[in-house]
Amino acid sequence: MARQRHSWLALILLLCAAGAVSSCQPVTAPESGTSEPAAEIVVNINQSRDQYGKQAILIQLTNTSGSPVTVSGVDLRSGLFQQDITWRPENGPLELPPNQPKSLPVNLTEPRCGSQGGDAPAATIQYARTNNEQQQINAEGQDPFGVLQRNSDELCLAKEAAAVASIALAPELDVAPDGRTAVVRLIITPTRTATPNQTLVIESIGGTTLLAEQPSDPWPRDVAIAAAADARVLSLRVRPARCDPHAVAEDKVGTLVPLNVAIGNRQGALKVPAPADLRGRIHDFVTAACSAG
Repeated sequence: MARQRHSWLALILLLCAAGAVSSCQPVTAPESGTSEPAAEIVVNINQSRDQYGKQAILIQLTNTSGSPVTVSGVDLRSGLFQQDITWRPENGPLELPPNQPKSLPVNLTEPRCGSQGGDAPAATIQYARTNNEQQQINAEGQDPFGVLQRNSDELCLAKEAAAVASIALAPELDVAPDGRTAVVRLIITPTRTATPNQTLVIESIGGTTLLAEQPSDPWPRDVAIAAAADARVLSLRVRPARCDPHAVAEDKVGTLVPLNVAIGNRQGALKVPAPADLRGRIHDFVTAACSAG
C-alpha cells in the first residue's frame, strides 16, 4: 500500500509540473496579527461665518484611503494654543466615507500669547475600520487661510484689552421717530486693578453686514481708555447696511461689532457681540427700516 501511495503522489506531482491540474496552487491563510495599512486622512482647518467671535473653528477630515472608517476622536496640536484642540463625538463615532469631507466644530483653547506658531498644526486621529479594532494615525494639518494664527491673535488681543477695560453692547436700541436710524450703545468699564499706565485705544469702529455708520453722525475715533478712568458710553447711530431680502434671514455676523484697537505693541480687531435681546431688536429694526424704503 505504501508503494501505491508513493506512485499516486509521484503522478500528481508530475501532472502539476505539466500544468494538467489547475488546483495545485496552495491556499495560504492570512498571518495572524496582520492588520490593514493605516487609513489616509487629510486634515484641513477652516472656520464658518457663524463661528466668528465664538472661539470656535472647523477641523475638516477627508478620507482618501478608499474604504470607510469611523472616527472616534481628534486631537489637534498647535504652538499657538496652550492645550490640544479636541473633538469627541456626542452621538457615537463619525462615519467617514472615502473622499467625502466632514467638518467637525471644535472650541478653541487658551491661546499661547507671544508665540508665532512655529510648526504646522498636527492632528492625532482615533479611528476604526468596519468591524475592526481601534487605531490611530498622526497627520499634519493644513491651514491655508491662517485660521489658527488669526484666532490666536484675536484671543490674545481680547485678553490684553480685558485687562484694561470690559467693553459690551447695551441691550437697548433707541430707534429714531422716523424708523430709519437707531442708536446702539457701547459700554466701556475700565478695570481698576489693571496697571495704571495701561491704555487701550479704539482707533475706529467698523460696520457689519447689517449696520452701517450714519454719515451725518459719524462714529467716534481714537478713543483712549485708561485703566483707572471712569466708565463711559459711546453712542453709535446706525442705519441698515443692506436691504436685500436675505439680509436678516441669513445673518451670521451682522450683530458682531468690530472695534479696531491698539494696546501696547498689539493691534487688531476686537469683536463685540450683541446680547440676545439686542440682536433681536437689531433684526427688527433693519427689517422695518428697509420695509419703509
